[in-house]
Amino acid sequence: MRLPSRIILEKKPQPGGGRSQSFTSTIFSLVFAITADESSGNGFSSLSEGAPLPGHSETESLQSNRDTVFFRDGVRRIDFVLSYVDDKDERKQERRKEFEANLEKEGLELETENKADSKDQKTYFLKIHAPWEVLTKYAAVLNIKAPFKESDIQHGQDAHLDWLSYPFRLPDHIMHPKPDYFTYPFDKNKVGFFLINDKETFFPPSTRNRIVFYILARAPYYSEGRKDREKTGIKRLLSNGTYTAAFPLHDCRLWKIARNAKCESERFNLYKHWARFLCFYKEQPLNLIKKYYGEKIGIYFAWLGFYTEMLFFAAVMGVICFTYGVLSYGDNKSSEEICDAEIGGSILMCPLCDKKCPFWKLNSTCLSSWQSHLFDNEGTVFFAIFMGIWVTLFLEFWKRRQARLEYEWDLVDFEEEQQQLQIRPEFEIKCTNRRQNKITQEMEPYLPVTSKCARFCLSGATVIFWVSLIVACIIGVIAYRLAVYAAFASIIKDPMRKIQLVGRFITPQLATSVTASCINFVIIMILNFFYERVAIWITDMEIPKTHLEYENRLTIKMFLFQFVNYYSSCFYVAFFKGKFVGYPGKYSYMFGNMTQLRNEECDPGGCLIELTTQLVIVMAGKQLWGNIQEALLP
Repeated sequence: MRLPSRIILEKKPQPGGGRSQSFTSTIFSLVFAITADESSGNGFSSLSEGAPLPGHSETESLQSNRDTVFFRDGVRRIDFVLSYVDDKDERKQERRKEFEANLEKEGLELETENKADSKDQKTYFLKIHAPWEVLTKYAAVLNIKAPFKESDIQHGQDAHLDWLSYPFRLPDHIMHPKPDYFTYPFDKNKVGFFLINDKETFFPPSTRNRIVFYILARAPYYSEGRKDREKTGIKRLLSNGTYTAAFPLHDCRLWKIARNAKCESERFNLYKHWARFLCFYKEQPLNLIKKYYGEKIGIYFAWLGFYTEMLFFAAVMGVICFTYGVLSYGDNKSSEEICDAEIGGSILMCPLCDKKCPFWKLNSTCLSSWQSHLFDNEGTVFFAIFMGIWVTLFLEFWKRRQARLEYEWDLVDFEEEQQQLQIRPEFEIKCTNRRQNKITQEMEPYLPVTSKCARFCLSGATVIFWVSLIVACIIGVIAYRLAVYAAFASIIKDPMRKIQLVGRFITPQLATSVTASCINFVIIMILNFFYERVAIWITDMEIPKTHLEYENRLTIKMFLFQFVNYYSSCFYVAFFKGKFVGYPGKYSYMFGNMTQLRNEECDPGGCLIELTTQLVIVMAGKQLWGNIQEALLP
């Protein structure tokens, strides 16, 4: 489990989402490069834990190098780092003093790096180490599973298919960085039961980071004499500027390892075998990702890789259907008749608007009719049937893959354990009422029904308001389409204008669709920017009890909003445009005859080209904007 960090170099990057595996590899390469060396913001970073210099012990080499993942004594590992700028604010100084005193009461060990050692000469770094006693205490509290016996279960191999998958496989020490073990929830009273060879490495860094962050999220920053339940947790200290960032460290610098061939680390192995563009076709080292980042992020990338693999089959089928459209290009009878000078050229079409629009001939839409056939042909029906089957298989195969990972990573009861154990500190702080749990017989905080209903009503009203705002924006874009459609029609279809040559390639429908799609994309990104913050605010206001419940509620809000935001304009083009036009002498108008905005028609070849244009602009623009954001602000 990783804290979403803010500004410092050498923190473990927050994995992105929603991209194919090749995009992810590219972005991660950039992120690793940005967070590695010269692009540092404040200058506190970590170096390799690899082999010491010849003639020196490991401790001596670490002590002589302040660019390390250990305290100055070269023994205690840095599990978390807090950074702050001393701006002489007495209130912030008091908060830091109380907070750090409470951390030490919990058993954490602290060490401060002077601002003179930072690159900007302004930032202090508070290094945090969790000793064995603290780790064992909170490992029991968090129900963390620990190994007690090496597994003797052999994993089945499809030996007869080895030659086929060989180019995509990674070395075995990368795919399986450690042996499989039988595990059991850690109990500090049964330490001898577990396989503890070295106390310093028994808990992996991801688990140590999780334990420390659990303490940071619940530690108060008020003195014993005056209790204030609101003054609790690192999140509030970050939001009020007491600390500027909180993050765990990478285990090494990439350039350090590149210079020392004998020095390897988990981060370097991830970079070499996973987070590079040239490795996009390789299998993902999921066990190493899970070991380095934790189970949650490991599951995410397992899903992302599986989704990319399944999309490959859909893409192949899409290419086949598109190729069929290209090969059958000359067999499209309807397009032949539209383009025929004797048939399409003799059919005079009604004006596209009430004023200034001339009559026009059907064969003027010849090119768009041929283009429409590329996407709207007999193969399209087959592709739709295939996608219906594909989505079902995707869900079922993912259930199998997820069940396999849950078994291999010992996460079968993960969600239930998270529900029971991971009560959010915000819930504990804000819910002052207590009642007895009927199962555990312990007093626990709860939110009264009246307060819960009021918060849900306000949250629901906020979501409805924002969805309504999207609908209002779509109506505005439709009004724009109707207004400029008449203008484009009068210009492009007018035989007296020099733009007639362009009219052979750009129809009024296409010109309107392109400009409206660009405007719609800008509106989508603006609304999405603001709603993300609103969704977090209203989810915080609901005060969910557990982290899992918080994530589920936030996901539902974001999915509902983004679905309407991204696809409402596409729904309009696909299902409503051209359905309410009327007929010559009695056309239908938006908001009645008083507006004089006549409902727009589809091109004679259909609306599919416009729908394709809309999807390309919105989806490609979203992908491009997301990649730019990742590059500039990873």
